[in-house]
Amino acid sequence: MTRVHDMGGRFGDGAVIPEPQGTVPFKEDWHRGALSLTVAAGGLGKWNIDIGRHAREKLSPFDYTTFSYYEKWIAALADLLVETGQVTREELRAGQAADVSEGPATVTADAMAQILAKGGPASRDSDIAPVFKVGQQVRTMRPAANRLVNGGHTRLPQYAAGATGRIALLHGAHVLPDSNAHHLGEAPEPLYTVAFAAAELWAAPEHPRDEVTLDLWQSYLEPA
Repeated sequence: MTRVHDMGGRFGDGAVIPEPQGTVPFKEDWHRGALSLTVAAGGLGKWNIDIGRHAREKLSPFDYTTFSYYEKWIAALADLLVETGQVTREELRAGQAADVSEGPATVTADAMAQILAKGGPASRDSDIAPVFKVGQQVRTMRPAANRLVNGGHTRLPQYAAGATGRIALLHGAHVLPDSNAHHLGEAPEPLYTVAFAAAELWAAPEHPRDEVTLDLWQSYLEPA
């Protein structure tokens, strides 16, 4: 069974309503702080982006379905800070640190825009050679699951499990989230953009000849 976050293609969750272009990125002032705090805390070096994503996925189903976007970020950040020993549950409840001595700032406010613009490239060198070529037909693994950790993080969505598509692009080797999210190392391997016909993924697509493209790691794929 997939976690509640893997919602693609499910019925009963309501329509996806895109927001108008040019919408202000932060609807409330604290959203800006939530993003900045999460990025700054990542500078502690206690986790990586895949561990952070998995922390949000691990929120309880009730919390995940009732929290807003940035509430999920803050809840997952609190869990990570406790898990890595940066704060205690008692300090979170009290809203202040037990030790009030001030250490050096990890990230300054002035540096935040530059950090966000730089991003975190995940391309790496790898000894694993690509086995698929552009234009080749491939099939995704079924079920969509982490093959390294039971119930672990993966970037293969459930709606695409067992689907047949074609290789559209090869991006070189990138960090494998299934490994990186569980402290098992970066394990870089070839990453592909795979194009799927909408009719391959959905039982009743509105436009059957539309294509859906997914960036998928080599270990998610097999020859069709």
